[in-house]
Amino acid sequence: MGRWYFAAVDSPGSVSHPMSTLGTWRIPVPFPPTSPPLFLALFLALFQRSHSPSIVINASCNTPTPVPTAWSPSSAPVNPAMPWWSMSANTGRCACSPIPVSSQNYDIAVASVEPAAVCDDGGVPPSATASVERLRELGLGAGLVALGVTGVEPLIQARTALHERRALGLNGEMQFTYRNPDRSTEPRALLEGAASLVVGAWPYPGGEYEQAENPEDHTAAANGRVARYATRDHYADLREALARVAAELESAGYRTRVIADDNALVDRAAAHRAGIGWFGKNANILVPGHGSWVLLGSVVTDAVLAESSPVADGCGTCQRCIDACPTGAIVAPGVVDARRCLAWLVQADGSVPEEFRVALGDRIYGCDDCQEVCPPSRRSPEAAVAVDAAGSQVDLLGLLASDDGQLIARHGRWYIARRDPRYLRRNAIVGLGNVAEPSDARVRSTLGEYVAADDVMLAEHARWALDRLDLRAGSGPDR
Repeated sequence: MGRWYFAAVDSPGSVSHPMSTLGTWRIPVPFPPTSPPLFLALFLALFQRSHSPSIVINASCNTPTPVPTAWSPSSAPVNPAMPWWSMSANTGRCACSPIPVSSQNYDIAVASVEPAAVCDDGGVPPSATASVERLRELGLGAGLVALGVTGVEPLIQARTALHERRALGLNGEMQFTYRNPDRSTEPRALLEGAASLVVGAWPYPGGEYEQAENPEDHTAAANGRVARYATRDHYADLREALARVAAELESAGYRTRVIADDNALVDRAAAHRAGIGWFGKNANILVPGHGSWVLLGSVVTDAVLAESSPVADGCGTCQRCIDACPTGAIVAPGVVDARRCLAWLVQADGSVPEEFRVALGDRIYGCDDCQEVCPPSRRSPEAAVAVDAAGSQVDLLGLLASDDGQLIARHGRWYIARRDPRYLRRNAIVGLGNVAEPSDARVRSTLGEYVAADDVMLAEHARWALDRLDLRAGSGPDR
């Protein structure tokens, strides 16, 4: 038995049927695949008396659950005898070959019927390509520097890598997309009927840090450094730009969901497949012309859109990022050992391993060393934009003098282990040991208070910081 569909599509000048507000709709009718049933003519005659939409009859594309695609209610083709397009998780994009037939008030397409309709995995309706260009125009106009599209097939390579690296312990205690690799690499789970991922890249300043000064004596303060992406809420800007892309799709009748900084999706793998950029040896996505000074996010939608072409590798034999990592955390091209990565260690639970405390320097959140030496990132326009001191440097003594509520209010958008501000204090204490003036009485007094406090973890870090100050002053043991 074959499967046929009656699909009603509003035609120009017709009186809209109430169901047309739902877009194209279809009624499945089973019958032998050799010819339409005799009652087809009767059905059309009855339908013609009370309905005005045009009718398209199409064969199944061997798809168990067809879904609407790139034709919206407002952009239905003038002649609905064009092929009906559908999407299936098993067959990809399918197209059936219609035989046009005319009727008084209807354009009727009777699809060629075979036991299994022929599918064209690479084809998309003309309106899909046009809509992607419109989405790109909107996204770039909202501040994105790149926008691409990929399907919702599982991110198999990323899934395999997550499982393998977790088995080797390379994630340390990091969870995020490691928590459930099968879920974070399954884009179809993000939205019922998902068909496409629209991926965008948002730029942020990658230039030199502006120097902060102590407002009281105008001398350089003991400041902690914040990674460039976290100096302000750039993710809010990214989400706003993606929301504009999503709104365009929703206005055409599609459903969407914006995904950014979310453990439900491995955003770098999605961006790579969407042609946003290539994987650098530091595991970051490098966007042509912009390097890695970008944040990534996606709009998942049930619209089928033309997929973007991948970007070729641009690293070649360069391995400056590997050589520049202060702790040797890049253990192979594209493979980072989180247990050695400073960007993770400042977010991790528990004590900072003593072997990495000196390397931590003044960092209290994030690390940019592998990006700072990357040639594509250094040549990017973002590298010429200075980083505002207001968000990139934090007064360490001021941080340690703040209460929990003040710290969460000021830095709550950061990832803080257990949402416990003591981890911010832990990082600040290590920073004081590394960069504060060894003779500064205020610094030594503050650290002494933490040594005497009840918090065992902070007391141990404070003792280390005092020893570190003695060493830097030339009077202490080498630790």
